[in-house]
Amino acid sequence: MPREFKRSDRVADAVQRELADLIRREIRDPRLAMINVTGVDVTRDLAAAKVFVNFIEDLDDKEHVERTAVLNKAAGFIRSQLMHRMRLRVTPKLTFLYDATGDRGRQLSALIDYAVAQDQRPDEQKEDE
Repeated sequence: MPREFKRSDRVADAVQRELADLIRREIRDPRLAMINVTGVDVTRDLAAAKVFVNFIEDLDDKEHVERTAVLNKAAGFIRSQLMHRMRLRVTPKLTFLYDATGDRGRQLSALIDYAVAQDQRPDEQKEDE
């Protein structure tokens, strides 16, 4: 009987939980104070992991790139801390990427709200346009 979840999926979930706690408690950089780890994709051989993050603050693209670069610069330290916490035979090499799905969701929601508001306007105002 095959297992319900692959080992890489279980490791990804555990890495996500540990990284969220580790970044919150161990990283002292104030730029990384308001961060969410939204997902982790681990390769099948557990050698590498893509860590998707987003920031709670409203930032522009330049700041997203800068803060993600800070995380990637600290990836070695984070990986060593993760190694001590998880006791894996192979600790994945971490690559941090910005996850823009929350921003995109807010944009789509605003577009939907705008379209609904346009549909609810009286017919006279629609004809004037």
